Amino acid sequence: MMDSTTERTDDGQATMRAVRQEELGGTDVLRIAEIPRPKPGISEILVRVHAASVNPTDWKHRATGRFLGEPPFVLGWDLSGVVEEVGLGVTLFKPGDAVFGMLPYPDGSGAHAEYVVGPTRAFAHKPDEVDHVQAGAMPLAALTAWQSLVDTARLSSDDRVLVHAAAGGVGHFAVQIAKARGAYVIGTASAPKHDLVRDLGADEVIDYREVDFAEAVKDVDVVLDTIGGDYQLRSLRTLKPGGVLVSTIPVAAEGLREEAERLGVRAEIILVEADHAGMRSIGALVRSGRLRATIAGTFPLAEAARAHEAGETGHTTGKLVLVVRDDESASG
Repeated sequence: MMDSTTERTDDGQATMRAVRQEELGGTDVLRIAEIPRPKPGISEILVRVHAASVNPTDWKHRATGRFLGEPPFVLGWDLSGVVEEVGLGVTLFKPGDAVFGMLPYPDGSGAHAEYVVGPTRAFAHKPDEVDHVQAGAMPLAALTAWQSLVDTARLSSDDRVLVHAAAGGVGHFAVQIAKARGAYVIGTASAPKHDLVRDLGADEVIDYREVDFAEAVKDVDVVLDTIGGDYQLRSLRTLKPGGVLVSTIPVAAEGLREEAERLGVRAEIILVEADHAGMRSIGALVRSGRLRATIAGTFPLAEAARAHEAGETGHTTGKLVLVVRDDESASG
């Protein structure tokens, strides 16, 4: 399925455009570069990227290297696109299949490019009900919510769950996933975002700027924290005995484990993982109409820096998406 207009290096290797950085720093380090197109190995697929989202982990890695270390590297973990080529042993997908998924975190980054290689089972078939922008917005954030609520907290239909930053990237998926599983959902958000959070399915919404959630919320079974710091400790006070706090911030507040033990609750720190089964579950929710992405903004690949700048304001609602292939076939 190789494009006849494909650029090639002097030795004949196909190339692609990617958002690459050679040093750590601000958004000015993000540059469009022509780099070799990867080839799929055993149990891998090559995907022509149509859309890829930008997440907080991207701008944190851009500035600090975080888990990746020193550049050069290409950021981006989640995407939607079309299979271009399959490696040895792959049976789940064929060239031409529309897929969406999350590359292994953190070492599998590279979605902010025209093509990417990843393990077959990091992907699932893209639901026909949504386009690539919607599908590309989902994997990392929706998987984070799914793995936090379903796999870690084992959320059930009679549970009460508190979702912090309920209009944010992870939070707005968490509200929908919790409601789809029959839970009673309380979300925190600024007042202008309350209508959206209710529309997503929340039963209650708390304005964190006006109300101390730790005083207003009691006896919940699960808290999903995407903020960290003292939110982790304060959230413990909202849990009933035996409840669980799941935080997506990879740094535990000082004394978190000890305080959780004293209160008879559980505190877990989660990092999202590539997950074929999880992606299939997310796809099923999309197909049933119970999960959708709120798109805060779309940007062409060449304007990735603008997407980072928008995200770093900390006030986006939903997801930021890079549109890598913007044409009639982009709906896949």
